[in-house]
Amino acid sequence: MKKVKGAILCGGKGKRLRPLTYYFQKTMIPIGRKQKPLLEYIVKLLKYYGITDLVLLVGYKHEQIINYFENGERFGVKISYIVDTPEYQGTGGALLNAYLNKAFNNVETVLVYYGDILSNINLADLLNKHWEWNASATLAVAAKYQIPVGVAETRGNKVVGMREKPWLPIQATIGILALNTSTLKVLEELGKKMKNIDIMGNLIPELIRRNHPVYAYQHSGEWYDVGTTERYEKLDNSKIDEMFKHIV
Repeated sequence: MKKVKGAILCGGKGKRLRPLTYYFQKTMIPIGRKQKPLLEYIVKLLKYYGITDLVLLVGYKHEQIINYFENGERFGVKISYIVDTPEYQGTGGALLNAYLNKAFNNVETVLVYYGDILSNINLADLLNKHWEWNASATLAVAAKYQIPVGVAETRGNKVVGMREKPWLPIQATIGILALNTSTLKVLEELGKKMKNIDIMGNLIPELIRRNHPVYAYQHSGEWYDVGTTERYEKLDNSKIDEMFKHIV
């Protein structure tokens, strides 16, 4: 098995989760019946699939994360931390900052996990497919996405039907991806041209433009974006416990 390091993005200010994030780092909001931090579920998911070398890319209220997880020993993992800098911003900037700080030395694959995503994805299978396809990047995608608003069906200006928060048949990225460490050199090049870099909006399109092999891994299980106050309020704690019953 190739050497893998997990990189969890947990530095954002969580503006869509305000006012909660005036007091909490967004990845530390309590979920499930036992009210454990969201980030704990992610750490334990990675550990369950054998990814025990982790770097947490932190920034806003990072003291909460470091004080809780420390070096990761009590969770059965090894955790290091890279604190965001003003020089590099966005998800890609956080990843680039970690790369420049040599967080991925002697690592062949980086498993990137967005810190506001809950999922029961099979990370071992994703990584095996990534290597089987000899991909530069493999994005976890879901075959459908539920939009958060109702949709009016119209004929001209007349409304002839309504669909409340319908599911769309699209390949929705779910904030989990595998990257060959060599692709981070492309990220470094982008960092010389822009300050705010987005992984999905800048890095992945650039890899495609350069004809790097980028693949989609189909995830048919559960996933949930906890990135807004509305979505957090609608979390079903019993469903979360069911999702992670073999992991947490």
